[in-house]
Amino acid sequence: MPLKLKHIFPVVLVLTAGCSGPEVSKTREPEAQSELSELPPSIPAAELQAEAQDTQVREFYEKAGWAAIWSPRAEQALRAALGKRADHGLDRVHFHPELSKLSAPAREIALTSAALMFAGALARGVADPAKLHTIYTHPRPEVDLASGLATAVRAGRVDAWLDSLAPDTPEYRALADTYLQQQKAASQENVAQIASGDLIHPGDRDPRIPQIVTALVEHRYLAMPVTTEASPSQAVDGTLYTVGIVRAVKAFQHDYDIRDDGVIGVDTLSILNVRPGDHARSIAVAMERLRWLTREPPATRIDVNTAAAELSYFRDGELVDQRNVVVGKPGKETPQICTSMFRLVANPTWTVPKSIQRGELAGKSAAYFRRNNMSWRNGWIVQGPGPRNSLGLVKFDLQNSLAIYLHDTPAKTLFDKHQRQLSHGCVRVSDALGFAQMLAEQQGIADQWSRARASGKIAYVRFPEAIPVRLLYRTVYVSQANQVTYRTDPYGWNVAVAEALGFGKDAGKQFRSDVDDIGP
Repeated sequence: MPLKLKHIFPVVLVLTAGCSGPEVSKTREPEAQSELSELPPSIPAAELQAEAQDTQVREFYEKAGWAAIWSPRAEQALRAALGKRADHGLDRVHFHPELSKLSAPAREIALTSAALMFAGALARGVADPAKLHTIYTHPRPEVDLASGLATAVRAGRVDAWLDSLAPDTPEYRALADTYLQQQKAASQENVAQIASGDLIHPGDRDPRIPQIVTALVEHRYLAMPVTTEASPSQAVDGTLYTVGIVRAVKAFQHDYDIRDDGVIGVDTLSILNVRPGDHARSIAVAMERLRWLTREPPATRIDVNTAAAELSYFRDGELVDQRNVVVGKPGKETPQICTSMFRLVANPTWTVPKSIQRGELAGKSAAYFRRNNMSWRNGWIVQGPGPRNSLGLVKFDLQNSLAIYLHDTPAKTLFDKHQRQLSHGCVRVSDALGFAQMLAEQQGIADQWSRARASGKIAYVRFPEAIPVRLLYRTVYVSQANQVTYRTDPYGWNVAVAEALGFGKDAGKQFRSDVDDIGP
């Protein structure tokens, strides 16, 4: 039976050589690989039993007959792998104790504990997302770590086995490379924060412009030297917000999902003030979230990234459609669930949840109810079908007990907003009718769907094959243009993950919705 790890590994052990360097014991000098013994020490079973306190470690040694496994060569391979854990954004997690202070039995147990903990972190993540989130239903990888470790040690392939456990995808590797770059940049930075203040419009003079230019250069949106595109008398102090800088700011705003009007305000400054260390932290969290997921997602699926408020539809492993969505606002977050879309609902009705009934609809007049085709039915407010229905003209039913689904909406303008965490938890789909038509045609039910729509009444059209749907939360990911892309942390969910990875508790900038409509 596969071993199940504790939800968060204890981060209490101390490295001898710092967080990011190889862990080297003080008790022995480094030796060439060929000179290291392949024979583990002989340690009485009773001494190992006395040292082994962790349940997972005890289970491992019970299967191994309480025999020591760590030869000098195997130990070196493990410590070399741990020394490279920054490749996975795990350099702040301490897996290995100060070995020089340990007896032989304690050293043996500590090495096994470190190996199993590190293997679990690579295979399934450091933290258990089901413990960090009220709702999280994505299945995590199931790996028999004990058997894998025992086999790897016997074969002399500890490092290769550990390497095989992490996600082996171009995206994971790109995030790993960028993490190392940002960590290196963070160790070298010494840049003051850009102060808040008045909006800076194109053509304005502002003493913060030099700092903004420096930040844009660091973010690779400008190259030094920056041309002033102004007369020498205008550009003596470099405080003029020139056309070239405006162009870079607009590109930056576009990539970071801010209104790309070139006006520098609080949103632009808050992200320009994000330093390499902050980026490294976000990337480490993103890599951890990838480790939580099974390694082979369905080739045909719908992924909704709630942090970016974007839907991606894959068919046979290829991205065939991508569109904006509106997802839950902070406090009404769209949960991270693994589900499936099993039918289309034409001309849906909407039974208003009691929370909205007691909140946004409290005190509404009879005229409001008539205008929005609402009526009371058995103690519930029900909105009839039609273009003003809050679900629009189509609902995409998902298989779950949380009343979470995708749907159309009459509030089309919200799709143009840069931050689209605005709903009560469900997912509103841009051009939902077009999306429904595409799915119906691919499922061979286009005629049924057309008749259902034309009826003007609520009608259900089931898919012959349900489509897997993953609702995810990813603030850093690799775009279709193969660019590492950063988004804000609108739900503040990065904080607990970053803390489990050994980072600080800084919550960063969080989005707050100013849209208050009644839609789900």
